[in-house]
Amino acid sequence: MVFVARVALASHLFDVSRLGKMVWLLGLTQVVGYGTLYYSFAILADDIASDFGWTQANFFAAFSAALVAGGLVAPHMGRALDRLGAARVMAWGSLASACAMALVAIAPSPVWFVLALIFSQVAGTFVLYDAAFTSLVQATGGNAQRRIVHLTLIAGFASSIFWPLTHWLDVHFGWRMVMAGYAALNLLMCFPVHAVLARWASTGRVIVHDAAKQEPVPHAHAALAEDHKRLAFLLVTAGFSLSSFALSAVLSQMVPMMTALGFGSASLAVATLFGPAQVVVRFTNMVFGSRRHPLTITIIGLALLPLALFIVAATAPAHGGAVVFVILVGLCSGLKSIVQGTLTLALFGSEGFGARIGLMASFRYVLGALAPFVFAWATELATAAMAATMFAVIGCLGVLAFVAVARMVFGKT
Repeated sequence: MVFVARVALASHLFDVSRLGKMVWLLGLTQVVGYGTLYYSFAILADDIASDFGWTQANFFAAFSAALVAGGLVAPHMGRALDRLGAARVMAWGSLASACAMALVAIAPSPVWFVLALIFSQVAGTFVLYDAAFTSLVQATGGNAQRRIVHLTLIAGFASSIFWPLTHWLDVHFGWRMVMAGYAALNLLMCFPVHAVLARWASTGRVIVHDAAKQEPVPHAHAALAEDHKRLAFLLVTAGFSLSSFALSAVLSQMVPMMTALGFGSASLAVATLFGPAQVVVRFTNMVFGSRRHPLTITIIGLALLPLALFIVAATAPAHGGAVVFVILVGLCSGLKSIVQGTLTLALFGSEGFGARIGLMASFRYVLGALAPFVFAWATELATAAMAATMFAVIGCLGVLAFVAVARMVFGKT
């Protein structure tokens, strides 16, 4: 059984079909997109705040406002993905991302910086996972679950690459040059790739029409009853939003948080374990998780975050606790990125997928956007350990929402 799974895995990872190439190209743009538009700010926060005479909490308040703006446009993004085609929207989004990061780099004052930062997160909404997942759903006629897993496996290297890269570039060139370089990366790498994918989509050269080539949707027997779909949608949205609130706080401030907990100069080195942990869990899920319902994986994966926060709060400043914390957060983040697409597809289908995932993203982004500022504020008001404990409780509430959905899906109402 394991041998068969590995053979199937290899056949997908080294797929040289147009669809296989699409997954790899999208994966490349997700690495660059998340690395430049999201992960970089956790490393540059101190220098940017110092440059504008802010506290760290001031910076994350601005970053939170930018993420809220991205959340507010997410429903419009989702409808645009369905109406215009996800690949075409991503091409325009990568152009906007490049422009936004260039504006961040040259911002002459705090006001202009905040406006450019907001622009960057709005543009990011049109190029990151939700748009990429929709692109795969549109290209596969709705059978995109395994392709989504492959995409997130590739994109899992974003933090491992861009956290140390951003730190090195910042030390040698300063945060403004880092932003300028990342603007060029979005323009010269992501835009051409998305433009090619948009051309493929417009000519129908990717879409799978042959039913024999379609991948079966796993666990179709564990379907959601029609009269439960509305409540389930609300619960899934709430679950992902609460979990994103907790995870966003950790991801945006992992290094500063670990420093505040007493891990000192080892914080950055330990944090680099996050990326490999994401990749390992995605690879494991690809090999062994195809026989599991996405809802089961969701509950297990999201429960790892509060566990990680409880551990780091209880064990700091012991380095062993920090290592376990980072690995568990990586495992949670790796699975969460997958199930946001696969669970939505499994429970609600492919029709209107873009609009649905866009609406869910709006709540997820807005609530998650508040997290960096709230965590920084809670840390300053109390301690980093108390803030970690508070966010662990919030993460538990998110898991309970999915437990309620599981009772609907598996007939335990």
